[in-house]
Amino acid sequence: MNLVCTNIRPIFQSPINLFGASVRFASKKTGGSTQNTHTKVRPKHRGWKVQDGHRVEAGSILATQRNLRFHPGLNVGFGRNGTLFAIVPGRVVVTCEKVDLNWTHTWVQRCHGLRQDKEFYKKYFNILPDKQHQNFKLIDQI
Repeated sequence: MNLVCTNIRPIFQSPINLFGASVRFASKKTGGSTQNTHTKVRPKHRGWKVQDGHRVEAGSILATQRNLRFHPGLNVGFGRNGTLFAIVPGRVVVTCEKVDLNWTHTWVQRCHGLRQDKEFYKKYFNILPDKQHQNFKLIDQI
């Protein structure tokens, strides 16, 4: 028994060598491939922002669009991204009118280029401005 203990004792006297010999790494199982993942893109909510008959201030957005669905009418501006906005404060009036387009405009060419020789009707956003005051003083009375 003494002989066995004397032979084993030199192995266990240095515990650093015993644990330093084997290193264990973290492992991960292989994952399967996924298809048709949900992209979680938030919607843009394009379309009418102000209904017919509502009152708006200057600079208010009336409609947003990707294609030329709505056209600017009286006192309405057209933004670079197709946004229609009010130029003056007033009441919104939406009408359906026969188009009289500027065929050199890039948006018109892209959206209505194939309809150049045809008559068609589109929605127009118009702003009827608020009435101005009628309180005036003559220069002679001042």
